[in-house]
Amino acid sequence: MPPHCDSLDGPVVMAAVRALDAGEVNLVLPYVPLDGEDEVRDAFARVCAARTVPEVRDLADQYFFETVVRIHRAGEGAPYTGLRPAGLGEGPVIPVARRAVTGGSAEELVTVLSDLLREEVARRFQRVMELRQHADGPVPLAREYVEAVLGLQVWSHQLHLAMAADPHGDHGHAPLQ
Repeated sequence: MPPHCDSLDGPVVMAAVRALDAGEVNLVLPYVPLDGEDEVRDAFARVCAARTVPEVRDLADQYFFETVVRIHRAGEGAPYTGLRPAGLGEGPVIPVARRAVTGGSAEELVTVLSDLLREEVARRFQRVMELRQHADGPVPLAREYVEAVLGLQVWSHQLHLAMAADPHGDHGHAPLQ
C-alpha cells in the first residue's frame, strides 16, 4: 500500500496536528479504536503540558504523532513500523478518492477505477489469447499459457474479494472498532 496513514502528511498525523493546535483531543479520537482512547488522551495531556516549553515542543509533538499512528495501526490490525516522511506520494487513487469525498461525488473515482480495471483486464486477457494457440503445444509454451490463464482467474478472484471486503480488508487490516 502506498504511504498514507503512517506518513507525516497522512490523515492521522494531520488530525493529531489539528488536535494539538486546537487543544482538543476529540479531533484525533475518531482515528483510533475505542480501546486506544485512554492512551491517546493520556499522551495528549502530557504533550500539551510539554509543548509549553519551546525546546521540547517538536519532540513532544513527534511523540504524540507516533502514539496516535501506532494505536491507529493496531486498530487496523497492522504493525507499527514508525512514521514515514511526508511527500512520499499516495499513489494515483487516494487523491481521487479524497476529491470524491470532499466534492460529494464518486463519478471521477468510478471513472478512474473503471478505466484502470478495463485496461488491466484487457492486457491480461490479451496475453491469454496470444498464448492460447499453444494450449496443447510444446510443454514450455503450454505451461506459459496455463500460467496466464490461471493468473487471470486468480487475479480476477482476488479483485472480487477486494471489492467485497471491509474498508481495510484490501490490505489485511481489521476495521477500527
